[in-house]
Amino acid sequence: MTAAQEAQSRRRGRRRHQQDAGKGDENGAYYSHIRNTLPRVEVLSADEVEAIHRTSLRVLQELGMRVLNDEARQILAKAGCDVRDDMMVHFPGDLVTEFVAKAPRSMAWNGGDGNRIDINKESLHFGPGAGCPNVTDTERGRRAGTLQDYVDFTRLQQHFDIIPFLAPSIEPQDVPIHERHLIAGKVQLENSNKVPWVYARGSGQVLDSFEMIRIARGLTEAAFRERIWTYTVINTNSPRQIDIPMAQGIIDFARWGQPSVITPFCLSGAMAPITEAGSLTLSHAEAMAGIVLAQAVNPGAPVIYGAFSSNVNMKSGAPVFGTPEHIRTNFGAGQLARHVGIPWRSATGTAGNAPDVQSAAETQLGLWGANLVFHSAGWLEGGLTISYEKFIMDLEVCQTIAQAMKPVEATADAIGFDAIAEVKPGGHFFEAQQTMARYSSQFYEPLIRDWTNFGQWEEAGGLQTVEQAHAMWKKALAEFAPSPLAADRSEAISEFVERRIREGGAPPVD
Repeated sequence: MTAAQEAQSRRRGRRRHQQDAGKGDENGAYYSHIRNTLPRVEVLSADEVEAIHRTSLRVLQELGMRVLNDEARQILAKAGCDVRDDMMVHFPGDLVTEFVAKAPRSMAWNGGDGNRIDINKESLHFGPGAGCPNVTDTERGRRAGTLQDYVDFTRLQQHFDIIPFLAPSIEPQDVPIHERHLIAGKVQLENSNKVPWVYARGSGQVLDSFEMIRIARGLTEAAFRERIWTYTVINTNSPRQIDIPMAQGIIDFARWGQPSVITPFCLSGAMAPITEAGSLTLSHAEAMAGIVLAQAVNPGAPVIYGAFSSNVNMKSGAPVFGTPEHIRTNFGAGQLARHVGIPWRSATGTAGNAPDVQSAAETQLGLWGANLVFHSAGWLEGGLTISYEKFIMDLEVCQTIAQAMKPVEATADAIGFDAIAEVKPGGHFFEAQQTMARYSSQFYEPLIRDWTNFGQWEEAGGLQTVEQAHAMWKKALAEFAPSPLAADRSEAISEFVERRIREGGAPPVD
């Protein structure tokens, strides 16, 4: 970076110091409580929604789901499902309807220091890109994810309030998998007061993680069970299969009153029928099967109706995102989630390989409508890589959408008769009393978008968007100061992690 570029970055940093994270101002609080004020998009008629729902019930009853987990099959058999010797479980339609109706219609997720996000049919929350084995930035290039990258992305998620809960942006591949949940949990709890995530990779890892959260939050076992303190994502093995760790995750989280985001990954033409309606039918059936299992374990257990449907490139079989089919199936899944009355999780994404126009546009096209939108920031290559620069670029779009959801102010002062009367015909409003009272806070101040003219931009070094994003993430990490965790709790977490590592950790289940 040239001296002129560094100077420009410093100037912008000073000007945007407060806006960068939205902390201590009204935007910081607002971003945790965004309400979707737009009319809901409907790509299906009410009759078509009902037809897909009915067919999904038929799929579960006549065709069934293969459930590989022995305990899950036993639970479903006790609940009234028809469990057969080939691990196939057939779900009576009336039972599905009854059990899905037990799931809560709204919930509150709790972090530390009073942090809370409400999830209901009107909420809108953006989750970061997650689950990526690789990471990239413009200095070091593409590489396997490390623990330091994991720390960085946890801190970036904490720093920007538009991200209200944590997610595993990268897999720290330099940490053994039987210890990874311990180290990752410790990093989350020591660097963030937002709601942490827990992978469903077997009861041992789940219970270790729950214990660490209880230590960090100062909770008894009973208090932990009474409220929501964490979450997990459950992916079915489309088509029509729930594997051992995913079924065990549903069971463990339901028993402890913590939410599972139950998410089929139905790619049209690959793991689902090639038609959008067919993909939605399969996805809806699989989501309801997971919801039934959760309710059979613990009636009223919190669940999120997840859907991640797009299509594949029929020339290669690779997943693609931001397509018309991805957009329509997202909206169709939202209609089906509303049909059963459960909060809805969607996902955006991109098949792009770099933080460029393609990847930015594809991500933006999938950001709209859901109560929880996963992979909203940083994702590349269909989830194989997360980008430091794209993380910032995507946050700009998420913040813009969030600001657009604010109701239009229509008070007498905002309607502005006096302001209009003050300015003579052909004049301007730059010095009007209304403008002078509001100019510093009326408009959204961007993170990295450059609104200078060409001459000013060129004189300052001509930084392009990716370069602006690079400077922003480095600045955010350089200035990062975690919310302090009480010394005794931090020490207790360290002692717990060290003891569990000496005991061998907890290998994931197969």
